Amino acid sequence: MSEQRRQQIEAKKAKLAQMQEARKNRTKARTPSDLPPPTRDYERADINKVIDDLLGPSSGDGTPYRSGSPSIPQFPNSGRVSVASSTPLDARSSPRPSHGVSTGGTDPLNDREMTPRYTPLLIDIQQEIFDLPQKPRTLYEKEIQTMEVEAEAPEAYEDKIRQQLISQQNVEAERIAYEKALEEEAAKLDQEIEAEVRELNDEERAIFLADPKVLDFIDDSTKIFHRVLNDHYNYMSDYTQGTETGGDDSEGKRVKKICEFWNERYGKNRSITDVDWSPKFPELTVASYNKNHAALNEPAGIVAVWNTHSVERPEFVFHSQSDVLSVMFSPFHSNLIFGGTYSGQILLWDNRSKHLPVLKTPLSAAGHTHPVYAIQMVGTQNAHNLITSSTDGTVCSWLVDMLAQPQETLELIHAGHNKTGEVAITALDFPNNETTTFWVGTEEGNVYQANRYDRAGAKAGLNQYDVYKGHSGPVMGLHFHPLAGPVDFSDLFLTCSVDWTVKLWRAKSLSKPSTSPHAIAPLYSFDEADDYVYDVKWHPHHPALFGTVDGSGKFDLWNLNTDTEVPVVSTSVGSGRAINKLQWNKDGRHAALGGSDGRLYVYDIGDLGTGRGGEVEWTEMGKVVAGIQPNGVEAGR
Repeated sequence: MSEQRRQQIEAKKAKLAQMQEARKNRTKARTPSDLPPPTRDYERADINKVIDDLLGPSSGDGTPYRSGSPSIPQFPNSGRVSVASSTPLDARSSPRPSHGVSTGGTDPLNDREMTPRYTPLLIDIQQEIFDLPQKPRTLYEKEIQTMEVEAEAPEAYEDKIRQQLISQQNVEAERIAYEKALEEEAAKLDQEIEAEVRELNDEERAIFLADPKVLDFIDDSTKIFHRVLNDHYNYMSDYTQGTETGGDDSEGKRVKKICEFWNERYGKNRSITDVDWSPKFPELTVASYNKNHAALNEPAGIVAVWNTHSVERPEFVFHSQSDVLSVMFSPFHSNLIFGGTYSGQILLWDNRSKHLPVLKTPLSAAGHTHPVYAIQMVGTQNAHNLITSSTDGTVCSWLVDMLAQPQETLELIHAGHNKTGEVAITALDFPNNETTTFWVGTEEGNVYQANRYDRAGAKAGLNQYDVYKGHSGPVMGLHFHPLAGPVDFSDLFLTCSVDWTVKLWRAKSLSKPSTSPHAIAPLYSFDEADDYVYDVKWHPHHPALFGTVDGSGKFDLWNLNTDTEVPVVSTSVGSGRAINKLQWNKDGRHAALGGSDGRLYVYDIGDLGTGRGGEVEWTEMGKVVAGIQPNGVEAGR
């Protein structure tokens, strides 16, 4: 149907609805009270006119003049008619008093002077006048006569009634004709709509469904539909229950699953390699996926943005020509998402665009040519850089709006390596408020400190002398303590490894660099895992709380102020397959867990992240750290 034809039909529909509304209003307004009454009161001028027509002209005082020979007007088809006589009946039947004046004269003037002014008498014409019995003299008011005359329905009133009836008949005929025309117009419009709306054949339906505008409309509409369906809000909640007893004291302290993101189209035969939360929208989380080896025609890498209000399908899906190994939201631009790939490319997607990246780095020696497992944004809103690292020991700094070539390139080489000087970086992190110095975890199990630029007492590149030794397998995760409380623990960091352990470290002061090789031992080792520990993250607000995920599908919460031997809560996630990544949201209440089964889980830790409030937890954390100092911080030279 053409746009012009659709507009015409819509205009006809609006006109038809307006006509029907007007018809309905007229029907409501037409009540029996609107019909004219059988009788009505006329104005005094109309009353006097009727009386003058019947009795002749009257004098100023309302007394009718007599003619020479009185006459009684006759009204045909009237059973009872009131007639005004110029001479009273008693005056005719009795002699006039003698006053020396002739009484037989017919002069109207003399007769009028000699005759008393009586109000005319009403005579019933059902009897002959001369047979009427003598009746006492009765005086009437003019108003009584007028009302009596009007009650007898004169021709003038009958004409008015007849005209009103004719007018009503005309109005009724017009109304019937209008309603008939309205019904004909409605029937005609229905026929036109029925003729325009018809069943599409298979070819037309395929063309219609292939229209990009139709696909966008369906996609946007179904997103809203899924959000509503998955909003598990109990509208029948009774808030009066539990007010007397105070409810369950343990409520809010248990770890519970909030939702599970899974879509067979995007997650089947894939593993989640990294997760992150949106800095602006707390309900959005992003996950990166590796290749589906069973579907060669699908994109090798996928990035999906999920909404906690819609678990069946992602909000956005982005494609990559290579497995996406790391992903993050831009902390300064909520529409942008960065990803590091197995091929070494850095990709930038914009959720305002389609599935493909809007910017990407070239596959050349100027950038990365090995898998990128770690990316991080450093700086401020007006001056920030994207830092990326790959397993070939290369660290690059990028401007987010120019990925054609890196702004800086740093090669981390260690002279102590036998076969190659490269440091295969698997994890990277910056301490809080630090943009120059960072620490990296490697495949060999060691942790190193490096500088982006030359600084006092240290050159750019890898620190050759300080080696954080403790793990016997590749380092899978590294995270510095957040600077979020009254006590500064930002020199503490955690690492996890495939050696089934998590270790707590204290970073060496940057103002006292070493001048000879030596190893730094961890402060403490947590050895309760039953499998590879794939990720570890400090809680963003609780100083002594951190979480870990491992290859057995366990999500463990550790509170150093409570116990350093075992986790305070250990939860089995999903089907028991490995959990690869952990990321806290901004307020620290929810944790996103990326599984090797392609499922993204969101867990709520309740009140475990709030602690006892104030400076209590920070003071206790300081005591715990002081109490677990090893015998020798530095070992070997």
